[in-house]
Amino acid sequence: MQEEHKMWRRYLMWFAHEHMDFRHAEMYSIISLLNIPVKFVEKPCVQKPYWIVELPSEDCVRKIASRSVLLKNCIELWSRARTEVQLHDNLKKSLNNSTGSWVLGEKKDGISDTCLCPKELIESSLSPKKTFKVDVETFCKHFTMKEKVEKIEKFSYLPMRGPVKLRNPDVTLAYLEFYGVDPNDVPEKPYDVFFGKWIADGQRDLIQVHSLKKRQFIGNTSMDAQLAIIMANQAQVKLGDMVLDPFVGSGSLLVAAAHFGAYVWGSDIDYLMLHGRTRPTRVGQKIRTKDESIRGNMRQYGTEARYLDVVVSDFSLHNWKPGLKFDAIITDPPYGVREPTEKIGIEKENYTLSEHHLPNHVPSKVEYGLSHIYSDLLNFAATYLEMGRRLVCWFPLVREEYQEEQLPSHPCLKLVGNSEQVISKLAARRLLTYEKITDDVPNMPLDPNAGVHNFREKYFTMGESTRRERKEKRAGEVAAYLAAKMAASRTDAT
Repeated sequence: MQEEHKMWRRYLMWFAHEHMDFRHAEMYSIISLLNIPVKFVEKPCVQKPYWIVELPSEDCVRKIASRSVLLKNCIELWSRARTEVQLHDNLKKSLNNSTGSWVLGEKKDGISDTCLCPKELIESSLSPKKTFKVDVETFCKHFTMKEKVEKIEKFSYLPMRGPVKLRNPDVTLAYLEFYGVDPNDVPEKPYDVFFGKWIADGQRDLIQVHSLKKRQFIGNTSMDAQLAIIMANQAQVKLGDMVLDPFVGSGSLLVAAAHFGAYVWGSDIDYLMLHGRTRPTRVGQKIRTKDESIRGNMRQYGTEARYLDVVVSDFSLHNWKPGLKFDAIITDPPYGVREPTEKIGIEKENYTLSEHHLPNHVPSKVEYGLSHIYSDLLNFAATYLEMGRRLVCWFPLVREEYQEEQLPSHPCLKLVGNSEQVISKLAARRLLTYEKITDDVPNMPLDPNAGVHNFREKYFTMGESTRRERKEKRAGEVAAYLAAKMAASRTDAT
């Protein structure tokens, strides 16, 4: 065996197995924001719901967990093995490891089965004065309570001399088994087993706390609570930041940004939405109540003091003064499917408005194409973002035509995050994170890639084509069924 002297401790970061494509972007954004150095014991794999890392301290673990909504929990790793028997053998040997560092055996397939932690990790956590409990968690396999208790009793050789306390103990020990990710092909034995001390939970509870089902004011396209928090994390929103959503809608992204301590601005062209006068979204609700508003949502979550205001504004003709800087821009522009893409304009040529009609004039609107929306958005971010800060936005596309080099781009902005959320067989949207890298803003009237994806036209065209194919297939199946039935009837008659 070879000894490796590690000043840092080893941790298992256990993730929820959802939005897997967002995991790296959220975690790297948090780690970068908090300026925490991380060493990966093994290269992260999207298909596995865990990372094994080394961090300087427990405090670093708690800081990361205080932000991430995709992280379930993090444990200080005491042992890791391919089999349950090997894990117990490692733990028993660890009780005699007085080297003060991890002792690792030869690696097979990049992983060492022999992982002996310093005995100080165990002894310092299991003093007679500390209450404890042991949790058993499995991935892709279910165990009864009796089976879990049997697994817990196998750890009786550990020096757990303190009293057992099932609720809020001083020390929570965690035993985890990983059986792969395919529920239709679960192996008899686990692929990986882990044991260690629980350190912190992620922010999974925020999904329920901020759930749209409980929110006072929502619209047709209100952002899912979990995705809104992920966006705020990828924008690296922190205490005291000033954040803008230029297509604010019902303000879901403002709620997420304010949760992390930001002061929030919003704008939208939809006057009725910003004043809470649109048709109610919830089934059975006839009219909106007086308290339904973005401010009402902020009040609901105790962050009204961080709400600056929302402005009825056409983003193509924005009225933000030069020199103003935002710390983050997070937004979900309309795609023209469930919400219209509009800007102020008129299709008539040489149209003028008399002074008599001007006081009561309501401007007409024309289509605001996606190509121009994203060009305006990136140009705005290049001008109004602080250096080094981020724009996070959604971009819709037809899945089979996706090419990364055709995403919206700008010379002042570097694409640092690109995650996919599948909407249907045909369509998806990608969460794009841009970081401002220079203040030398060139004149970019239209992004050269912006017109490549005519999402709305292709979405409806391909959707109609698919519906037609399904209808023809169904008609063929019905015709074949009727023909077979008639043939069977003739046979019976004969």
